[in-house]
Amino acid sequence: MSGASAASVAAAAEADRLWAERFWAKHYRPGVPARIDDELARWTSVQQMFEADSRRFSERPGYVSLGTALTYGRVLNEAKAFGAWLQSVGIRPGDRVALMMPNCLQYPTALFGVLFAGAVVVNVNPLYTARELQHQLKDSGAVAIVVMDMFARTLEQAREGTEVRHVIVTAMGDMMPGLKGVAVSAMMRHVQKLVPAYRLAGAHRWTAMMRRARRLTLRPAATRPEDIAFLQYTGGTSGVAKGAMLTHRNILANTLQGRAWVLDQIDHDEVVGNVTMLPLYHIFSLTANLMMFTGAGGRNILIANPRDAKRVEWILRKERFVGMTGLNTLFASLLKTEAFRNRDFSDLKLTIAGGMATQKAVAEEWEAVTGAPLVDGYGLTETSPVVCIGRVDLDHPETMGFDGTVGLPVPSTEVRMRRDNGTWAGIDEPGELCVRGPQVMLGYWKRPDETAKTISPEGWLATGDVGVMQANGRVRLVDRIKDMILVSGFNVYPGEIEAVVASHPLVEQVAAVGVPDPVQGERVKIVVVSRSATLTSELLIAHCREHLTAYKVPRLVEFRDDPLPKTAVGKVLRRDLR
Repeated sequence: MSGASAASVAAAAEADRLWAERFWAKHYRPGVPARIDDELARWTSVQQMFEADSRRFSERPGYVSLGTALTYGRVLNEAKAFGAWLQSVGIRPGDRVALMMPNCLQYPTALFGVLFAGAVVVNVNPLYTARELQHQLKDSGAVAIVVMDMFARTLEQAREGTEVRHVIVTAMGDMMPGLKGVAVSAMMRHVQKLVPAYRLAGAHRWTAMMRRARRLTLRPAATRPEDIAFLQYTGGTSGVAKGAMLTHRNILANTLQGRAWVLDQIDHDEVVGNVTMLPLYHIFSLTANLMMFTGAGGRNILIANPRDAKRVEWILRKERFVGMTGLNTLFASLLKTEAFRNRDFSDLKLTIAGGMATQKAVAEEWEAVTGAPLVDGYGLTETSPVVCIGRVDLDHPETMGFDGTVGLPVPSTEVRMRRDNGTWAGIDEPGELCVRGPQVMLGYWKRPDETAKTISPEGWLATGDVGVMQANGRVRLVDRIKDMILVSGFNVYPGEIEAVVASHPLVEQVAAVGVPDPVQGERVKIVVVSRSATLTSELLIAHCREHLTAYKVPRLVEFRDDPLPKTAVGKVLRRDLR
């Protein structure tokens, strides 16, 4: 690069920095820092931050499952013991260790234990098929796995051909005291019949392993901020799943960004209950719940199966909580549960939505029922995950709530929209949302070509989402580029169609997809689960004509009795519908 061009690039970067600082001062809540760089420089690893928080709040109940609470100090000691056991069987720094469990007390213990050993966590969806699990184990090169007994048969079917040498099998009650733990595990196995028969040669039982582990001494691992902490797999719904390499610095940055946005407003002298509905193997829950709320000594109420709304309400019936995180479909499901609607929400101050687009009708009903604003956010696995979030000001809740945007970029984060020709779009102009910040992943595991397609030499990550930057600095999402429907040359985004259809009072669920058309290229089709047999395609199409321009109006309507296909965390699988 010539001296002149290098100087112009530097000048442009400085202009961007100055603009961002002025923008921050104008649009953000007082007290939120523009950057978290100095605070980030204090930390070298995720486990270092976890240990500091756990020692600070050592006597507080940190994790709760089915009414059993473990203190932060207890989990810290158990995690270190597990890390020592991993080292004793030959796990070395950089080795990959897979975790395949729902939300349970073993999850934080195992996760931080892996990090204390200097190894890399490979989070696995426990609902994977044997084929999907085998791909992830082989691709990551995992040498050990902790698996809940309910999913051990899947591991048995997938283990051949992988590098897995050490298997630890656990049961739901393994970290619960005495007879309660035995009863919970027995209920799962013998009454609910949730544990299929399996054979895993040489497998260790969690309880026996931990008895030995507590007699061992952990050797401190020399972890650097740039070392990989997590291989977080993504893209499995649209192709072969890829492992996003999230470094310790990535996770620390996003944790600090979230804490600056939310936690500084919470009284750390009080025990803050927070409902962890999303699975901890999901990056949103991992960062927002397991890491962020730990900084306030939060009481993480672990929900193993969030899709069972009645059981969720049963678990929460005696719990008090000020915060909850989840996504649109989970909130909609809870709102259909009469016991949940009638509970006391006087403690609830903040609900954060992410993971998918939040529908206006759900957000409005949530606030009407709970009295607490629902704040939308945006992120993706590759950004650890939070990029943007709505305004959080607990002293002025009237300034919060759903406004159709995903809010403002978090500290130390730049967001811009890119046109198809590679130039930057202007205000209120749609384009591919690109993000740059310390939470952006290192790249895709063993996929340098995919990494180069996704992250520019300047550090901009192309998200694959279409967005708009409004004049007030808030980001409005349009849809996924790959889900876009092309009707006679016009771009039609399913999210917009779905939001309109979902606003009809007789619609339970909806998904919009494109179907081939010899004249228009594609036509818009909606797949609907209705609340009443009186709802017809004619009524829905008439409703859409009132709110959508002609080429966006669905031409085909399909009604289904069964719920629409979803991922484990509740996202509708448009690909399956197509």
